[in-house]
Amino acid sequence: MSRRKQLKLGAILHGVGGSHTDWQHPDVSPNASINIDFYKKQALKAEEGKFDLVFIADGLYITEKSLPHFLNRFEPLTLLSAIGSVTSHIGLVGTLSTSYSEPFNVARQFASLDQISRGRAGWNLVTSYMEGSAANFGKENHIEREERYKIAQEYLDVVRGLWDSWEDDAFVGDKQSGQFFDPNKLHTLNHKGQYYSVRGPLNISRSKQGHPVVFQAGSSGDGRGLAAREADAVFTGLESIEDAKAFYADIKARAAGFGRSPDAIKIFPAIGPVVGKTTEEAERKYQEIANLVTVEKALDYLGRYFNHHDLSQYPADALFEDLDIYNWPSIRSGNEVIKRQAKEERLTLREVALRVATPRPGFIGTPERVAALIEQWLEEDAADGFIVGAAVPSGLDDFVDHVVPLLQARGIYRKEYESDTLRGNLGIPIPANRYTQPQ
Repeated sequence: MSRRKQLKLGAILHGVGGSHTDWQHPDVSPNASINIDFYKKQALKAEEGKFDLVFIADGLYITEKSLPHFLNRFEPLTLLSAIGSVTSHIGLVGTLSTSYSEPFNVARQFASLDQISRGRAGWNLVTSYMEGSAANFGKENHIEREERYKIAQEYLDVVRGLWDSWEDDAFVGDKQSGQFFDPNKLHTLNHKGQYYSVRGPLNISRSKQGHPVVFQAGSSGDGRGLAAREADAVFTGLESIEDAKAFYADIKARAAGFGRSPDAIKIFPAIGPVVGKTTEEAERKYQEIANLVTVEKALDYLGRYFNHHDLSQYPADALFEDLDIYNWPSIRSGNEVIKRQAKEERLTLREVALRVATPRPGFIGTPERVAALIEQWLEEDAADGFIVGAAVPSGLDDFVDHVVPLLQARGIYRKEYESDTLRGNLGIPIPANRYTQPQ
């Protein structure tokens, strides 16, 4: 019998939570987003559950109406370096924007994390959709989406070229001869392109996984194109199995069109499981969080999808499709889903805001139900794995303690790590150094 498709899992660590009011729950510490002990504990719990990776999201622009977690949180690579010091197998994936950083610095930062963690680093490449980000970096205007992705493509080419500056056996360290490195195995990039001119070489060598794993999180046409062409893994947010299957098929087909094996790219929808011993207990846990959200806070939350537009100026019971904002161009692909559902169901602004701010998890119920849903998505090619968020304060603990054993018993999830590198556990090959001659 052929081996069953094996599930991959990541845990998104989100401090005080993903809404405006999660921090008000009695089990949430108000300083969780800047509490290193909280993150270490969560990462160790995920590693106990044999997760492939922990995932740290990021953004570059806030207003007074931003989520509490966004207002006061760690920079991802700093945080992941600290997490890497107390873990041994779990991957360390952080978000960093190509629109507001330099390729040389980013190549060096992620290569350093990769060496610190002995081959467990991953980069979630984003282009930053928030227009306000430009003002924080001395820019008058935010770059349009199509050009942002063109920049991202060249940026990634430069970073990967820099990661290959040193062949794997370049540092000989021969004390007798005094030769520290073999100069024939050092390579200067000398990149001159449309957006970047980068000489190189990079002043750090490759880790034992070759390159950090590249994630991509855009779901627009441009984002899907970049992901299918270049990414090792894709992080996406899709609510229904039908939408997830369509996205999965699209990315895999695009990858094949670029001459890649569809298996070379792993697709991770985001889920926020709510698990209880009974259906009623799971529902109670969800309601404890949902009941904290007021309409005012829900409007603030929805506003961030539309460049922090002030939605409180509109009548809450007006049809969403009648608002001026409905006709605005979308700055992120998720906006189109919100607008489509609001029009199809004739939802009011109040209804849209509460739905977006307190989404009812699809993966809610007993451990058996959640495990069965995960298996269904995996077997019906809606996902290769999932990024698991804590929709309730006990979310990660509940999932590791009660759902993971069921997934293992079903034969679709590991009982022990296959590798101590992120690539090894994801089943993604080590990229050959472009300069190394085949033996």
